Amino acid sequence: MQLLAVGLNHTTAPVALREQLAFAPEHVADAVGAARAWFARHDVTNAKGNDEAAILSTCNRTEIYCASAVDNPLEATAHFLADYHKLPHSQLRPHLYALPQDNAVRHAFRVASGLDSMVLGEPQILGQMKDAVRQADAAGGLGTYLHQMFQRTFAVAKEVRSTTEIGAHSVSMAAAAVRLSQRIFDRISEQHVLFIGAGEMIELCATHFAAQNPKSLTIANRTMERGESLAHRFNGKAIRLAQLPEQLSQFDIVVSCTASTLPLIGLGMVERALKARRRKPMFMVDLAVPRDIEAEVGRLNDVFLYTVDDLGAVVQSGMENRQAAVAQAEAIIETRVQSFMHWLDDRAVVPVIRDLHENSEQLRLHELERARKMLARGDDIQVVLEALSKGLTAKFLHGPQQALHQAQGDERARLAALLPQLFRTKR
Repeated sequence: MQLLAVGLNHTTAPVALREQLAFAPEHVADAVGAARAWFARHDVTNAKGNDEAAILSTCNRTEIYCASAVDNPLEATAHFLADYHKLPHSQLRPHLYALPQDNAVRHAFRVASGLDSMVLGEPQILGQMKDAVRQADAAGGLGTYLHQMFQRTFAVAKEVRSTTEIGAHSVSMAAAAVRLSQRIFDRISEQHVLFIGAGEMIELCATHFAAQNPKSLTIANRTMERGESLAHRFNGKAIRLAQLPEQLSQFDIVVSCTASTLPLIGLGMVERALKARRRKPMFMVDLAVPRDIEAEVGRLNDVFLYTVDDLGAVVQSGMENRQAAVAQAEAIIETRVQSFMHWLDDRAVVPVIRDLHENSEQLRLHELERARKMLARGDDIQVVLEALSKGLTAKFLHGPQQALHQAQGDERARLAALLPQLFRTKR
């Protein structure tokens, strides 16, 4: 089995491609099953279908973690992603990274610890990774290798966050959205704010904007009950998504982050809203991947539209305060990677050790039976013990001696150096 992490993120692919490769939350479990089936079809050595897979899909990354014996796992994974999302392989392949074995483990540790995020040290990715692992486990995608890797991943992330200050000065996407809006509107307290969606990211954004005491705060969500529950926390109100066309013009600031596979706000809707607002500017943030707001909206003169990639430049200003903790975090991760790889190496020799035990047991039983027969016919106990010990020794050494006699050249020299270590003999 080979561990592998294959994917793309905000550093290797633009949002336009990332949104095409994103997996909707309700489709992740089916995609995990499809990935395992894909690997099994391309793995001639693994007839039992023991391939493992987990899929992490966020606004900044889509990654597949797998344990498989398939030949050329990078190409197999790339073709799976292209086939699943109906994208040309040639379009996707240049943006993918493939990290085998210890590099895959190191990557998982860094992602969970917030070292590979657009916002260094941001905490949301850990929860997103835990969700991905739960979905993979429910879909039967986790086996011995990925289960162990992810358990250690979460332990490392906890250690990094508790022993370093990697997240002490975290600048979240939500905080960046507030800072950007303040460039357009001097006082958020005089603005009407609309949040589209009711997930974790919207909750964080609402928390940050609510601290600025906006004139009004509204949640638009497909499920009215969930929208009302979130709005109640911030003394706001809730509306249905279907009400957006006629109510959009009432809002100065719009922040959207849903799991919709299609845009919720189109060019025409915004044009009508601007006309009703008499060209009063609108500040819009689209944190969704795939995007909730059509890209063409950003070309309108009175709209200031920012995507998740645009916010990346804003959050960099908080980076300097966290860089001192990075070296410490990386050192922790490197130590834990080596520990995991040691466990992985131990797993690789388990079949060999099991075979040694089985063969040794067969030799022992054979000599024990011979000793019992000698005792049954009345042989002296000392003679029997002597024969038993010599028989066991001779049989146990027969294989190594035969291998040494048959070997030649460098192979014989390696065996000659290795055997004393195995049998702890003195020269």
